[in-house]
Amino acid sequence: MPSPTTPRSGRRRFLVGAVALALAGSLAACGSGPDDDKADSAGQKPSGAFPAKVSTKFGTVTVEQQPKRVVALGWGDAETALALGVQPVGASDWLAFGGDGLGPWVKAKYDRSPQKIGTLEPEYEKIAALQPDLILDTKSSGDRTRYDTLSKIAPTVGVPKGGDQYKQSWEQQTTMVAQALGIPEKGEKLIADTEKQFADAAAAHPEFKGKTITIGSRTASAWGAYVRGTGRIDFVERLGFTNNPAVEKKAGKAFSVPVSEENLQMLDADLMVMAPIGTTAKKISSDPLYASIPAARKGHSVVFDDKDISSAFATDSVLSVRYALEHVVPLFADAVGK
Repeated sequence: MPSPTTPRSGRRRFLVGAVALALAGSLAACGSGPDDDKADSAGQKPSGAFPAKVSTKFGTVTVEQQPKRVVALGWGDAETALALGVQPVGASDWLAFGGDGLGPWVKAKYDRSPQKIGTLEPEYEKIAALQPDLILDTKSSGDRTRYDTLSKIAPTVGVPKGGDQYKQSWEQQTTMVAQALGIPEKGEKLIADTEKQFADAAAAHPEFKGKTITIGSRTASAWGAYVRGTGRIDFVERLGFTNNPAVEKKAGKAFSVPVSEENLQMLDADLMVMAPIGTTAKKISSDPLYASIPAARKGHSVVFDDKDISSAFATDSVLSVRYALEHVVPLFADAVGK
């Protein structure tokens, strides 16, 4: 999800809205043409689960038949679809991986590269031109205007109730995407396998139980910390940690809280985990104010210096959390044990 300190600039959606909606009206009615068969979302096997119904913040969304052209816009939606055997024809690259927008933890590949779509401000005319029969936007801002505009193009599975501002777990995301694709049993299997990996990791590290943790980040100009209800905190709570109470006291509706330099000691916990965003790990570790925090002084601090690890931890999809468990848990164990 976006960094804790990223300002939400005003969306310029309706500058293209009239064009997008006009285009959507004609294209959505047309459906996929015979010349577009190769670009259809691949790997789907009807399971008799249609019409599929998915509960969202905006009501129940009904997908009448097996979708053939899926556009995945939400944070991690594209790789979740791929994990379920479906290749979107359009996708958003939230972490700017480049290429097909996939992290190194995604083993499935596209037969045909998807059309890249913007993240905070998706290009509605591009989406409409893809003639989708399903749009996935399960992990996003939860903005009503965004949803209403997308739903005029095709059935759109938006955020779940209470899932605004990217506050949705990988379990919810996997369940909703699998339901929309008519393959709920595949989603259940993915979730069960991943939950077992979490349980195994927690059992292997009983020292995590009850320890307080701060999950934060620093941009080029500001500090921030994440709150409960977000993927990063959900991840560490599954391992037995408790989110920093001082951070939780500042929590509001957003997925994070800003932390001023004057109040940087608030980050102190049994374990501090920091991610650089638009800066470097070295600038965090060498910052005198950060180094003065007790957890940093005692060595109970992890600053991600590997972009793949940091990205996996941030993505919080059913695939990325597996990669994070493999690479992050040893770092946590080392820092807690010092």
